[in-house]
Amino acid sequence: MNQYKIALVGNPNVGKTSLFNKLTNLRQKVGNYPGVTVEKREGNIERNGNKFSITDLPGTYSIYPSSLDEEIVFKILGDKSNQLYPDLAVVIGEPSNLKRSILLYQQVRDLEVPAIFVINMKDEIESKGLTIDLKKLEELLETKIYLTNARTSDGLNELIDALTKSAQVYQSKFILPTEHSASVNKIKETFEITNDYTAWQYLSQKQMPFLTNEDQTKVDAIKKEFNIVPRRLQVKETLDRNTFLEKKLESIVSYNFKNNETFTDKVDKLLIHPIFGYIIFLAVLLLIFQAVYTWSGPLMTMVEDLFAWLDEKAISMIPAGPINDIIGGAIIPGIEGIAVFVPQIAILFLFISIMEETGYMSRVVYLMDRWLKPFGLSGKSVVPLISGVACAVPAIMSARNIENDKERLLTILVTPFMTCSARLPIYIVLIALVIPDEKIFGLSYQALALFIMYILGVVGALGSAILLNIVIKAKHKSYLILEMPTYKLPDWKNVAINVWEKTLGFLIDAGKIILAISIILWVLGTFGPGEQFKNAEEIVTAHHPKMSEEDLANEIASYKLEHSYLGKLGTVIEPIVEPLGYDWKMGIGLISSFAAREVFVGTMSTVYSLGEVDVEDDAQKNSLLHRMKTEINQNTGEPAYNLATGVSLLLFYAFAMQCMSTIAIVKRETNSWKWTLLQTGFMTGIAYLVAFIAYHLLK
Repeated sequence: MNQYKIALVGNPNVGKTSLFNKLTNLRQKVGNYPGVTVEKREGNIERNGNKFSITDLPGTYSIYPSSLDEEIVFKILGDKSNQLYPDLAVVIGEPSNLKRSILLYQQVRDLEVPAIFVINMKDEIESKGLTIDLKKLEELLETKIYLTNARTSDGLNELIDALTKSAQVYQSKFILPTEHSASVNKIKETFEITNDYTAWQYLSQKQMPFLTNEDQTKVDAIKKEFNIVPRRLQVKETLDRNTFLEKKLESIVSYNFKNNETFTDKVDKLLIHPIFGYIIFLAVLLLIFQAVYTWSGPLMTMVEDLFAWLDEKAISMIPAGPINDIIGGAIIPGIEGIAVFVPQIAILFLFISIMEETGYMSRVVYLMDRWLKPFGLSGKSVVPLISGVACAVPAIMSARNIENDKERLLTILVTPFMTCSARLPIYIVLIALVIPDEKIFGLSYQALALFIMYILGVVGALGSAILLNIVIKAKHKSYLILEMPTYKLPDWKNVAINVWEKTLGFLIDAGKIILAISIILWVLGTFGPGEQFKNAEEIVTAHHPKMSEEDLANEIASYKLEHSYLGKLGTVIEPIVEPLGYDWKMGIGLISSFAAREVFVGTMSTVYSLGEVDVEDDAQKNSLLHRMKTEINQNTGEPAYNLATGVSLLLFYAFAMQCMSTIAIVKRETNSWKWTLLQTGFMTGIAYLVAFIAYHLLK
C-alpha cells in the first residue's frame, strides 16, 4: 500500500477545516506539534489501495508568520527534513478573494513544495456574481484546479483521486530584486542552496526555525553585512506579487455589479449597526445564559441519577473496607462534582461554535474594537478576550498574534478576568443556592445572575486594563485589520466535533485534577492525629447521650472531619477567610481550587460527603446542593451558604486568579516573574476586597 503525506494549506475562513473533516470522515486525532503547544489535527484515509495521512495546517495569509500558529506552516513547508513535510500540499482558496489564496499558493510552489489548488465554496461563485475563467487560471497557476463544496461533499472524490498524482512542473514566479542579488548569492554560496526563493527566506524570515545556532549566526552576519531588515523584504515581496497578480487576474476573474448587495451586506446593516448591533449581541449573550439553565436541567438530573446508581452499586458490590470507602467517598463524588456540569459547558461551547461557524464572531470582534481602544487594548485583543470565556490558557496563547508589545502584555494580564468555563460549575452551584428559582418577564433570576457574572468578568478585565494602560508605555500605535467572512449556515458536523472535543478536553483535564485532589482530600479527611480523632465516637456520645441514632452518626462524622488532617488544615486558614463569611470547609475549597477553579465543586462534594451520613433513601438528600443548603457555619450559627456568603464567594471567584495553569502560561508568555506575580497578587487582592465588602453589606 502506497502512503502519502498530505498538508492542507489556506487562509482563514476558506473552509479548510470543513474540507478536512469531510476528507477524513471525522477519523482524526488532535494533538500538539512537536515541541510547541499549537494544536495539530491529523486524519488518515484509505482509497484505491493508497493510504493518506492528512494534516490540517493552521490558517495563514502567507508563509511569513505573525503568530505562533502561522509559524508552524513555514516550519513544515520550508524544511524538507521535517517529519511532516508533505508529498503534496493542497492549497485551498475561496471565490471572493482568490488573489490572496493564489499569493500563498505561489509562495508554497516557489519553496519547491509539490502543490495543487482547490477553490472551495464553489456554490458562491455564481451567488456572488463572479465569473472565473478556469482554463486561464490553470495556466497561470500551472496546475489543475479542483472545485469543491465541503458542505455538500461535491468534488471530494475528484480531489481524493488527485492526491496520488504528481504535481505539474512549476516555473518559479519569484523575481529576485536586483538590489538584493548580492546578499542572496552570498546565502546560496554559504549554505549550498540552488533555489533563489529558498535563499531569500534565509534573509526575509526573522529566524529560520530549523537552522542550528551556528548556521543562524552565519545568516545574521550576512544580514548585518548587507543591512538587511527582514520585514522590508517581506513587504517588498508581497507588493511585487500583488502587483503581478492584479494584472493577471483582470482577464481571469470578473464581477457582475448589477446586484452587488449580497445577503451578507443586508444582514450586516443590522448586526453591525452602531446601536442595534450591540443590542442584538447582548440579547444573544442573554439567550446563551438562559439556555445554559433551561436546556441543561433534565440532563443534569440524568447525570445525578446515574452517579447515585453507580454509588449504590459500587457500595453494594465491593466488600466493606478501605477500597469501598475510597470509591464511595472520594472517586465517585469527585467525578460527579464535575460530570454533572458537562451539559452546561457543552451548551456554552455549542453557542460559541455556532457563532464562529456562521461568521457572527467576526462581527462581534468588529463591534467591540472601538470600545477597547480607550483601554489600551488592540482590536486583536478581542479574540483572546472572547476565547477567555472558554479557557484562559489558550486565550492567553492566542495573544501571540498581537504585534504591539504593550497591547499584547495588557491582553495577557487582563484576559484571566474573563469568565472561563472552569468558573461555570462554581457559578451554577452558588447561584442555585442563593438566587431564587423564579422568573421576571419570562427570564429566570438565576440566568440573569449568571449573565451579571459574565458582565463582571468584562468589567474586571477592562477596569484593570485602564490601570495597566497608565503603567505600561507603548512604543507605537497599531490598527485592527479584520476580514469579515460571509454569513453561512453552520456545518453541524464541525459544530459537533468542536463541542465534543472542547467538552471532552475540559472533562478529562479537569477530571484528572479533581480525581487526584478528591483522593488526597479523602485521605486527609479520613485520617487524623491525636486522641480527639481516634476517640471521636466516645467523646461525642458522652456529650450527647440522648441524641437519636441518626443525629449521633452525623455528629460523630462531622466531629471526626473537624479533627482530621483536613480539618486541621482548614482551621489554620480559617482566620484568613472568616472575614469573608467562610468557614474552614470553604477555606479548604479555596485552597484546592488553586489547582483549577472547577475543583472547588468536587472538593465541596468530597468534604460534605465525608462529614455527612445519610440514612434516608432519598436521592435529593444525597445531592451536593442539598448538603450545601443544610450546612451550618459553626462560626455564625447560620446557614453556611446564605445570600451574603454566596454572593461573597461568587465575587471572589469572579476576580481571583485561582488557577495554576493560567499562572504558568502567563509566566511562559511574558517570560517575566514580575508581571506574573503582579497579576496574581492584584487579582487576589481585588477578589478579597470585593468579597469582604459584599459580605458585610449583605449579612
